[in-house]
Amino acid sequence: MRILVTGAAGFIGSHLVDRLLGDGHEVVAVDNLVSGNRANLADSVELHDLDVADPAFKALAVKVEPEVICHLAAQVSVRVSVADPLRDAHTNVLGTVNVLEAARAAGARKTVYTSSCAVYGVPDALPVGGDAPLRPRSPYAASKTTGETYLGAYRDLHGLDFTTIVPGNVYGPRQTPEGEAGVVSIFTAALLKGEPTIVFGDGGNTRDYVYVLDVVDAYARALESGSGGRFNIGTGVQTSDRALHTLVARVAGAADEPGSAPFRLGDLPAMALDPAPALAGLGWRPTTALEDGLEATVEWARSR
Repeated sequence: MRILVTGAAGFIGSHLVDRLLGDGHEVVAVDNLVSGNRANLADSVELHDLDVADPAFKALAVKVEPEVICHLAAQVSVRVSVADPLRDAHTNVLGTVNVLEAARAAGARKTVYTSSCAVYGVPDALPVGGDAPLRPRSPYAASKTTGETYLGAYRDLHGLDFTTIVPGNVYGPRQTPEGEAGVVSIFTAALLKGEPTIVFGDGGNTRDYVYVLDVVDAYARALESGSGGRFNIGTGVQTSDRALHTLVARVAGAADEPGSAPFRLGDLPAMALDPAPALAGLGWRPTTALEDGLEATVEWARSR
């Protein structure tokens, strides 16, 4: 099928493009290259340099008539959203509405939307289930929640199907140190260069680290499955900042001696996502152990 991917030159988006092409699909790639990198894509991939909020995006979709739009383009930093909520809303709210309008006008069957575990705020229990309440605590989380609301509205009004993907802390090759989930690449880059590393507080904050190729498998399955659902794409396992540093240092062959800094205001103390609903709804489960994924990530960084 013909699939339009937004954020196609980014970390997750470029791996998704690789997967879709490998599965025999035709891919239309869109990225404004603010954070994406053309080098992440094969030379054979035609990239349209467009912002998802640009009216020209709708015209492109109408021209190419995708069956599905996988929407990964976003402003992804919580801190940026707090400092500049209008910028965040422009990309994440208006951009998403423009994507849905483009899908409707192009006669697309479905949109696969990328949300965030930030929509859950401080959860009542871990791992977070698929029916957990949404409690956005930042403009970024609010914009992602708003995008989910628009998906439902477009399904009711126009019959445009959707599946929402909620990734955990995604890591792997091509990840840059920027963004909320980039701690693996931050540790990796510093440890390979022999530079200092830090953990915040006592290093006890936990996250659910999920390998990028496992994540794109969920998107590939969502092309035909998960109608109208939101699926947490994680491992259900919590890994602390300090434990992660130990694992990365071991793979990198570096000293496990991070410095420390005060806790950052607004950081969640813990997060993990229950993958069970994704198994039921998408037939998806994580298959890459953290140690194996870190080895692949460090080897990629070393080769650079």
